Amino acid sequence: MKKVDVLIVGAGPAGIFTALELVKKDSKKSILIVEKGNAIEKRSCPKHKVGHCVSCPNCAITSGFSGAGAFSDGKLSLCSDVGGDLPDLVGADLVQETIQYADQIYLDFGADTKIEGLDHPEAIEEIRSRATKAGLKLVDCPIRHLGTEKAQEIYYAIEQYLLNNGVEILFNTDCVELCIKDGVASGAIISNGKNEETVQAETTVIATGRRGADWLERMCNKHNISHYPGQVDVGVRVEVPNKVMQKINEALYESKLVGYPMPFLNKVRTFCQNPGGFVSQENYENNLALVNGHSYKDKKSENTNLSILCSHNFTEPFNQPIEYGQSIGELTNMLAAGRILVQRFGDILLGKRTWQHELETNKVKPTLVDAVAGDITFAMPYRAMLSIINFIKQMNVVAPGFADSDTLLYSPEIKFYSNKIKMDKDFNTDVKNLYCLGDSTGWTRGLMMCSVMGVLMARKLI
Repeated sequence: MKKVDVLIVGAGPAGIFTALELVKKDSKKSILIVEKGNAIEKRSCPKHKVGHCVSCPNCAITSGFSGAGAFSDGKLSLCSDVGGDLPDLVGADLVQETIQYADQIYLDFGADTKIEGLDHPEAIEEIRSRATKAGLKLVDCPIRHLGTEKAQEIYYAIEQYLLNNGVEILFNTDCVELCIKDGVASGAIISNGKNEETVQAETTVIATGRRGADWLERMCNKHNISHYPGQVDVGVRVEVPNKVMQKINEALYESKLVGYPMPFLNKVRTFCQNPGGFVSQENYENNLALVNGHSYKDKKSENTNLSILCSHNFTEPFNQPIEYGQSIGELTNMLAAGRILVQRFGDILLGKRTWQHELETNKVKPTLVDAVAGDITFAMPYRAMLSIINFIKQMNVVAPGFADSDTLLYSPEIKFYSNKIKMDKDFNTDVKNLYCLGDSTGWTRGLMMCSVMGVLMARKLI
């Protein structure tokens, strides 16, 4: 039996920054991080060699040190208005203060000093005016863009810093069970695939990310950890030529636009914009393939991709938002033989599928070359699909050409942060000595807000 002071399950930004802040504050606590994926220097997707996804049982895109952040485009949102509901829990002023603190840590480990979204105020106001005319709200937030390749370098430096300062990290190791008795957590049972071991810990921190959201939900149900269904975001990834988004790309780098299109008035928003970026596939549990996007600092495409997400908030008696999202993803994957489905916007409006030969002559060339041409409307719920269509038409006012018939829509894009853990402002759950952080808790979205939550968690433990 292994004994530690702090056990952290998951080496995404929330778990990393918990350990990092404890080290930086010279805590004498022994720290163990358990991560189901590889060390960042060993994370490698075979798609780069074989040209298509091979459905690895443990996806290198979503698992490993720094989580999905290592293979995302590495954007740090620098305002508390973006990144989830953590300000509602601990206060917007504290979150903003901690964003600045965490941002400096990223700078210390090599992040680019340039901040996007500050240099073109007149252009931003013009974009805001267009958005208002379209019935959309622009949430302009300064962005520090790490870049996919640079993000990996930064997180590698952080990984080595933790190891050199006494933090133990077990890679390729699953947490198979939490040790909870009479409402008190005492650690977890972990497995490397061959042997199981019990880790006894004074404090257990769960930071399993979006990939671990369904696992955390099972643990909550099994151990009576209070939680409630939050929203589930279902959508598509849109790809257009850079020239369509040029003004927005130059002024903001990432536009965060929010609307409530007719007829349902669901919240629809843009997310994760990648100028000159590449659409990508990432695999989750049970071979669920989801679409994402990233951008490099140096390597650029001729396209910009971004996510359009439709938020759904369910009421009683429904309490399975994660399973709802998974079922949409599974149905879409079925239509695409386990891969990502792509369709031209014009074909959606015409009520027809897209054929492969049509993609080959399409003005917008897909950057996800192994995506399967087809019809995403066979799997996308009517409410979400119609909301997304109408939102795209609104976006066309902000960025003329966005709703062109050759615009590409990839599916499924689903964000699994729906299981919202009940906790107080000190992150206490109703199980003593058990804390839950990051995107799998429903409280955060994205690299920066997860990092902030990790910092605040560590300060509670010191």
